[in-house]
Amino acid sequence: MQFYMKLPRNKKEFALFMGVISIISVNIIAPLITCFEVGFHFYVWVNTLKVIPFIWICVIALVLITYKPAEWLTARIVVKEDSFNSHIIVNILCTVFLMSIFLTVIGTWIGTRQVSIEPIRMFFYKWPRNFAISFAVELFIAQPIARMVMLKVHHR
Repeated sequence: MQFYMKLPRNKKEFALFMGVISIISVNIIAPLITCFEVGFHFYVWVNTLKVIPFIWICVIALVLITYKPAEWLTARIVVKEDSFNSHIIVNILCTVFLMSIFLTVIGTWIGTRQVSIEPIRMFFYKWPRNFAISFAVELFIAQPIARMVMLKVHHR
């Protein structure tokens, strides 16, 4: 029942679901990671807001690219009989794992407005923090809100 009520049923609902999650995530994760990187200052936050639209476009593209591999990974970890919550948590884990790998590099390129080898060289220092922040935001904020939106849509 929860799969039916709290998750998208068609492409229109998937677009709404993805839009809610991506807008919430990008507006929390990007400034938070940037502030951990550069410092918690007002001007850092303002500068981050200027690149958020570009990061959001990248996030949408990466969600579409990593959707099937994340589903495949999720199916390897959970079985059909497992609970709704275990499916959701493992799916979030797999999706965030794949996206954080790409966004640790691409997000830095977008944020610094230059393509360099630096994010690749520093990947194993930066990725664990980025993954943890992204996973926490997805698990506790973005996904629950998006599932609540889906529940409201389906009740209507």
